[in-house]
Amino acid sequence: MFKEQKMTITPTGDALRTALDGPFHEIKQRWRDEITADDVVRDPTLSLEEARDWTLDRVIRVARRQFVTAGFPAAQGGRGSVAESVANFEMLAMGDLSLTIKSGVQHGLFGGAITNLGTQWHHETFLPGAIDVSLPGCFAMTELGHGSDVQSVETTITYLPDSDEFEVDSPTPQATKAYIGNAARDGRMAVVFGQLFVDGEHHGVHAILVPIRSHDGSPLDGVTCGDHGHKGGLLGIDNGTIRFDHVRVPRQMLLDRYGGVDDEGTYHSPIASKNARFFTMLGTLVRGRICVGAGAAAAARKALTIAVDYGTRRRQFRAPGLGDEIPLLDYLTHQRRLLPAVATAYAYGFAVNELAMQLQRVQDAEGADPRAARELETRAAGIKAALTRFATDTIQACREACGGAGYMSGNGITLPRQDVDIFATFEGDNTVLLQLVAKALLLDYKSTWGDMDLRGAAQATAKLIGGAVMERTTARSLIDRLVATAKRTPEDRQLLARGWHVQMFEFRERHITEGLAQRMRAAGKLKGEAQWQAINACQTHMLEAARAHIDRVVLEAFIQGIDDCTDDYVTSLLVKVCDLYALSTIEANRAWYMEHEAFDPKRSKLITRAVDALCGELRTKAGPLAEGLGMPRHWLSTDAVPPLIEA
Repeated sequence: MFKEQKMTITPTGDALRTALDGPFHEIKQRWRDEITADDVVRDPTLSLEEARDWTLDRVIRVARRQFVTAGFPAAQGGRGSVAESVANFEMLAMGDLSLTIKSGVQHGLFGGAITNLGTQWHHETFLPGAIDVSLPGCFAMTELGHGSDVQSVETTITYLPDSDEFEVDSPTPQATKAYIGNAARDGRMAVVFGQLFVDGEHHGVHAILVPIRSHDGSPLDGVTCGDHGHKGGLLGIDNGTIRFDHVRVPRQMLLDRYGGVDDEGTYHSPIASKNARFFTMLGTLVRGRICVGAGAAAAARKALTIAVDYGTRRRQFRAPGLGDEIPLLDYLTHQRRLLPAVATAYAYGFAVNELAMQLQRVQDAEGADPRAARELETRAAGIKAALTRFATDTIQACREACGGAGYMSGNGITLPRQDVDIFATFEGDNTVLLQLVAKALLLDYKSTWGDMDLRGAAQATAKLIGGAVMERTTARSLIDRLVATAKRTPEDRQLLARGWHVQMFEFRERHITEGLAQRMRAAGKLKGEAQWQAINACQTHMLEAARAHIDRVVLEAFIQGIDDCTDDYVTSLLVKVCDLYALSTIEANRAWYMEHEAFDPKRSKLITRAVDALCGELRTKAGPLAEGLGMPRHWLSTDAVPPLIEA
């Protein structure tokens, strides 16, 4: 089924891949050179238990070859930076999403919590086993009664001074930890989030390490684990439930970097506010949210590679008077179906690169720049929502673009299609995440999310300055020049002027956000039920503000990615790909633009014609563009993807 020798790609495809990999080209190329399909591609016909066995075996295999250990301290066996861990996650997602999430649970969540919330003792004691998977772990945050509202979890962590222990308890059925990866079968220890009580005083949500199974897999006293069984995807992940019945663990098991109990039994924390402490703790785990978005986008790139390749070789119908049937991708409708998505995949790839580097800068600052940390959290939330939505829609479109062949498991699309579905709601429900982005825009990143419920956000927007939301990304000086150039460009040539694209994206973001601020200010002046109704009516407006913000951020990342490219020919090709991303995004929102008189119906029609023309132009480079998405071709079924020959 798989051809394991390294498959050659075209020079243009290789150069595009290098550009899109950006600062992570070396680490991604190591995956392509050293990892085989047998390492990372799951047989879709495996049963539930077989899929779980395969996934556990493969996560151990790649971990012990140091392919997923970036972001951990070198002293405990880590290899690579936290930014590189995002690149590793992307590559793993091009193989199998169950394997990706298994590693994400083990290394990103369980190991990441120990790394970021624990101290040196925790690192030395538990990280080696977390890294090489000799200590399989769980991340027990979500409860049956509290999904997105983590701050209200019911699990309790109570200090017992007489024995110098903590007692972990699930006081109600709603406090049962649910949907937890590794909980049903493989996990031996869990990072458990609960409300901390010391000497009767409540100190907010903290995390503690709790053993849940013995070495042979039998549950420990006071721990009840359940199995969620068969799911709509990710069959390799043993999701389950965990309940605790007054389980005692030593005091040292509390992950106490941001708050703990000393030898005298006294609680201490470097952060006085419970809200600030809680969101500081969650902020250290932002990598997981970034990785989920990046992994979803990588799965979409895999599907696009398959669908574009299929479209170049599958022929249907003959042109009048001609004998040969026409390749699917020569039809404008098929180009429209796939090529704007390819352009968006490139845009999101550059955005993930920038976000990973931003993550590294914030981590290196070690809390010295709180505003930068809040900006990172906001961008991570928005990118995660955008990329997972894109992945779900795009993989479905790719399945349809392959017709009946796309429904065959051997084609390679059906498995990621079912597996990526859950990405829209784990690591944060997308609707909730977009609301968080909008709140941050309204408050100009001045507060943590914990300080701004909707009522507080409504009241705090009274002094919002509209220009504050328009702070540019790292490409600010370049974009300023592009905008200035566009303003001098004759109107008949503006459609392909990058500065005009930026102006349109900025206008949409500014107008929607300022309109939202006005509505929220008005709502903040009301009282009682009337205030709640007015704020509730703003929620869809909040989502649109967040989407407009993320669209603008992504465009700017694409612009920076093009500027960083050193190959003149590839740069010229990426310019056209960026044109397609920008204009297709404007086209998708053209009703809004015309409602707000940004342009008239005549220009709207010209935009559609420009998108059609770009699709036709990029059709001639569809093969190299698919290669540039970075999918290791030897991980794909030879039945699904033949070698490409560059025209």
